[in-house]
Amino acid sequence: MTTRLKTWRQYSVSLQYSKLPRLVLLFLLTGYAVAVGEENNVPINTKVENLTFTDIRFATRTLNDFGNPKVYVLAFLTNTCPLAQRYLPRLADLSDEYAPRGVQFIGINVGPGDSIMDVALHALEYNLTFPYVKDFRGDTAKRLGVKRTPEVCVLDNERILRYRGRIDDQYRLGGVKPTVSNQELRDAIEAILNGGTVPEETPGEGCAITPPPTVEPDPKLTFAQHIAPILQHRCMPCHTPSGNAPFPLTTYERVRSKARVIDAVIREGRMPPWYAHPKYGTFVNDRRLTEDEVQTVRRWIAAGCPKGEGSGEVAVEAPQGEWAFEPDVVTEATASIALPADGFIPYKYIFLPLTFDEDTLVQCIEIKATNPRVLHHANLFYTEGGKLEFDRATNFLTGTVPGGVPAVLEDGYAFRIPKGATLGLQLHYVTTGKVEEDRPRVALRFPRVPVQKIMRYKILDNSKFVIPPGAFAHPVKAKRKMQKDAYIYAFFGHMHLRGRDMTFTAQYPDGRKEILCCMPNYSFDWQLSYICPPNTVFLPAGTVLECTAHFDNSAFNPFNPDPTQEIRYGPQTVDEMMQGFVFFTLADETLNLECDPATGHVRSGILPTATVEAADAETE
Repeated sequence: MTTRLKTWRQYSVSLQYSKLPRLVLLFLLTGYAVAVGEENNVPINTKVENLTFTDIRFATRTLNDFGNPKVYVLAFLTNTCPLAQRYLPRLADLSDEYAPRGVQFIGINVGPGDSIMDVALHALEYNLTFPYVKDFRGDTAKRLGVKRTPEVCVLDNERILRYRGRIDDQYRLGGVKPTVSNQELRDAIEAILNGGTVPEETPGEGCAITPPPTVEPDPKLTFAQHIAPILQHRCMPCHTPSGNAPFPLTTYERVRSKARVIDAVIREGRMPPWYAHPKYGTFVNDRRLTEDEVQTVRRWIAAGCPKGEGSGEVAVEAPQGEWAFEPDVVTEATASIALPADGFIPYKYIFLPLTFDEDTLVQCIEIKATNPRVLHHANLFYTEGGKLEFDRATNFLTGTVPGGVPAVLEDGYAFRIPKGATLGLQLHYVTTGKVEEDRPRVALRFPRVPVQKIMRYKILDNSKFVIPPGAFAHPVKAKRKMQKDAYIYAFFGHMHLRGRDMTFTAQYPDGRKEILCCMPNYSFDWQLSYICPPNTVFLPAGTVLECTAHFDNSAFNPFNPDPTQEIRYGPQTVDEMMQGFVFFTLADETLNLECDPATGHVRSGILPTATVEAADAETE
């Protein structure tokens, strides 16, 4: 900062002798300027119709979603404007101060390069206590006459624009005042609340709002040559007739019929689904489109979706068979499970008719419902002594969740199922409006090459939390200590409808702290695992893993069952859970276990007697 200020003083001296206007040079040197002389097309005291924007859950929202506050404060921001960053803590403080008096703050991101995930991470990193939404097209800024960030607009209860301009006069271009002399935003809020005189509009100062770029059609792009390979690499196998997606994209005709939908979801970053921010960690199953791929698809759609020569079908990456792999064993429930037409269905627990007479190693596991519409998620576990007991901390194997993929480990890795164990399923069903039934199945594949490492896991969970009514970002934490040197294999987070974000952090023995994985806009509908490259994320013994989650129990959460209720831990969707799974292998483990490919039984080598570490829970 000192260097930047010194450089600015040097520039300011040279400006005195320049033949160019000071404002022009200021813009050239800093990239942003005071909006002196800019005319706003929307006069003060204009009644504002309902405004539309997108929240961090990709839901379209309007001012109506905020109820009927006494005052609206709309702060226009980007994730890169330096002046906007300086004012974020002040906006958060003002929001906390005035929220009890009926003032609703709303951050509106207008940065063309800021994705929804970027917006969500920005709100998390700055601990914002008010909604931060996205104005993709810049329509909200235009309708309020906003030219720069961080301008604010203040509307009264009738949605009449009463003030537009700066927040206060402390942070300016080229320097900072020791104290605030004029607090225009605070004065505007107080005047509207108390019937006083609202300050006059002040000139906007900061970064000019850049309109989103237009998409130029490119008729040279064709489906066969340019689009099908992108779909094959990024969108399969979800968009197949048997995939998780709501419609297939396996032919040119199907893709063309969904062109407008595709354009919207890739522009917003909604698809392909992915919720781990790239700022933290690298994951081998990341299917996000590159910016070049996004623009290629959008330019092709803008050109009218030329087909071109060649096949009108998309090759599917996933196997075309019933399972994601060729199974050695398939077991299913002994009878179909009857389900009611409506109401809540308590979790169901069933045995599967498969008992292991020897210690068994399994490389691949897939859980399937015969009626996928009714199964929200399921957990597969092993149980011993004939008791149908599921303890996530000790006998969990894998699960199936919305957007999840089968547990397919690389060669040399395996799950261990102890001798005498039987498989069990915990099943969470939902109603569809009519009587249904389901008969779940599980497929297993045994290792074909020597197993070197057993897959282990820790659950960073907390069941003692209480989320207050209306809480916008209530924090819940859990910690676990690594007892041995290990490599992280994958992260997985599970919450319910109020889950907002989840972050995994490592506190190393030498005092360093590192964020390993962050899901800033967690999605209950797409609960994905985030798989690390093998042997890249090393945790020495003594490392403390921390999982921090935030829950949105406010009325602004569009999926919140009831924002007036105090929420505690519970298994149903209307309750909440906080579970951060960390899958790992031991760094010094080289087992060289030879297995029978037909049964998974160990032929040679010594199998560890314990693959579950002792409980060491520490929660907050």
